[in-house]
Amino acid sequence: MFKQVIVVRDDLKLSKGKLAVQVAHASLCAYRKASKLIKKLWELEGEKKVVLHVKNLEQLKKIKAKADKLKLKTCLIADAGRTELKAGTITALAIGPNREGKIDKVSGSLPLLS
Repeated sequence: MFKQVIVVRDDLKLSKGKLAVQVAHASLCAYRKASKLIKKLWELEGEKKVVLHVKNLEQLKKIKAKADKLKLKTCLIADAGRTELKAGTITALAIGPNREGKIDKVSGSLPLLS
């Protein structure tokens, strides 16, 4: 099974619309980095995505470092600063798509965004 995980920061207190856009940016960015084979397999399985959250930027960076260590494709999103945030504010991290077990080694302990 394949999946993609998007991790967002709690401390930014984004509006629902802004949060949705940041998740979409992250998802597309990481997808574009995946190999053709991974993309195809993920697409055939229904493109599973899971949105998780962390408390702050420090925790987000730790998750990225774990993913990088496992050589997972990631994409860190920095906001353009046109609406709610200052330009350059890091809002989200996407990991994968890749094998679920490999991604779970990085994000398996994180809570679902609710």
